Amino acid sequence: MLPPDASENALRSFFRKHTIAEISELFRLLETRSRMSVFRRLKAMGYRSSFNHAGRYYTLTNVPRFDQWGLWFHGNVGFSCAGTLKATVVELVESSATGMTPKELLAVLKLPVANTLYNTLHELRQGARIRRQDLAGFHLYLSANLGRADEQLLKRRQELSQEVQVSEETVIAVLVEALQSAQVLEAPSVLASRLTARGVGVTAVQVEQIFTRYALCGDARSGPGDDPGHR
Repeated sequence: MLPPDASENALRSFFRKHTIAEISELFRLLETRSRMSVFRRLKAMGYRSSFNHAGRYYTLTNVPRFDQWGLWFHGNVGFSCAGTLKATVVELVESSATGMTPKELLAVLKLPVANTLYNTLHELRQGARIRRQDLAGFHLYLSANLGRADEQLLKRRQELSQEVQVSEETVIAVLVEALQSAQVLEAPSVLASRLTARGVGVTAVQVEQIFTRYALCGDARSGPGDDPGHR
């Protein structure tokens, strides 16, 4: 096992170059087979484990640059300010003004396997850490706090009542335009103007509703997640 100073230098150098690591790589780097020794060195420097991939990836606390959701991705490996997947889902649901649907959560979390999310949602409901409301044919997850949940549900119902229906062709046109434009999504008014000029009749309000429906935000390359059975 490398001594403390040598371990710190080795870890900082490694993460500057590779950004994230699995435990097997840290074993080789620190010249040990002891998990406790590795975590003792990581803890002294400050570290985070991934909320996906069963938490098997690690990085130092000063590496991630978290987005507005409190998430940071390196490839398909995700890290969260909240820590674990369960804690992250609770935070996302609590902080949302209108609650979160499974499709919205999948899109934000970029989870490749939907069952991972559904199992997590089930366990969180069983533990009374979030609530679930059936609404307009889909499940809506809400705060565990009844007062907060009522506020979220009211706002979601208001949002649905104001939703302007658009054709599937228009939805596809908006999504294609959004994902083919800049890395950061342009304003709904800009996209609406460009599409209207090409003969696609859509308003800025409709574009914004489509963004909300598919949880598009920040990184335009983050497309909607698959959601078998629920909107």
